[in-house]
Amino acid sequence: MQIDLPVVWAAIIGLGVFIYVMLDGFDLGIGLLFPFFDAKGDRDVMLNTIAPVWDGNETFLVLGGAGLYGAFPVVYSTLLPANYLPLILMVIGLIFRGAAFELRAKATRTQHLWDLAFIGGSALAALCQGIVLGSLLQGIVIVDGRFAGGPFDWLSPFSLFCGIGVLVTYATLGCGWLILKTDGELQRKMRSLMKPLVGVLLGAMAIVSLWTVLGLPAVEQRWFGSGNLGWFLPVPVLVVACAWGIFRTVRLAHDATPFLLTLALCFLGYSGLVISIWPNIVPPSLTIWDASSSHSSQLFALVGTLIVLPVILVYNAMQYRVFRGKVREGDAGYH
Repeated sequence: MQIDLPVVWAAIIGLGVFIYVMLDGFDLGIGLLFPFFDAKGDRDVMLNTIAPVWDGNETFLVLGGAGLYGAFPVVYSTLLPANYLPLILMVIGLIFRGAAFELRAKATRTQHLWDLAFIGGSALAALCQGIVLGSLLQGIVIVDGRFAGGPFDWLSPFSLFCGIGVLVTYATLGCGWLILKTDGELQRKMRSLMKPLVGVLLGAMAIVSLWTVLGLPAVEQRWFGSGNLGWFLPVPVLVVACAWGIFRTVRLAHDATPFLLTLALCFLGYSGLVISIWPNIVPPSLTIWDASSSHSSQLFALVGTLIVLPVILVYNAMQYRVFRGKVREGDAGYH
């Protein structure tokens, strides 16, 4: 029996992208929450909760990019030219965010400027990731395996709204993470902020879902015209259940459950995206089989990935285990 390697690689890349969104999402979300907290002590604690893990979280972004290049070169050669500007801006945002981590701890007179760099870099990176997602959902013009659109096709009301949706998603993840990792007054403030963030996130998810169904006939056909609605219906039902669970556990002052349910909410949104475009990897017409490299290339890359990926997963799991527990003001910080 021959393994369908494009499906295997689609699963690996999909897993890598989701883990990146899950992990680096709350990193970026903390930058988005910074403007709500002016006190230096609060900001120090917020940064210290992610200081040991933030750079390891970005490993999965590299995995996704390298996987696309090796397994689906047509995607790499069409998605990038269609989104050059937002992708470059995303990288610039990540650079500013990383520099702020390193230099803020050493700065005295200019620390407020590095706070601004951390906020701006986080917001820019998150916004651009959402814009790229929106441009992918709305479809990319491809002719003979090459991008045939304009340099600003990515710029549309839909893609910009997706960018805002990702900002809200990451802020909610960051808030859930800080409920888990902090205590006292800072944790109380995060609990107060969590409920409105989840409400806005639910609204954003509903608008994006409705927009894609009404504006993209292929997505409407997938959800309502294929006879599989009964299989897909649990996704929106579970979204509502997770949101209710977050409100309830925040009210009951749980520490870990709001963050875990927010991760589940993100997974359900990601599942809805996969359902909407599968088996296309670049809508509206480029499937994973059309975009894949040769069988031998995918097999060669898969062998290396099966060796490296477990190592990455294990050391990421270990760093979260080593640095588990609450972070409080006055604890050793980022140096």
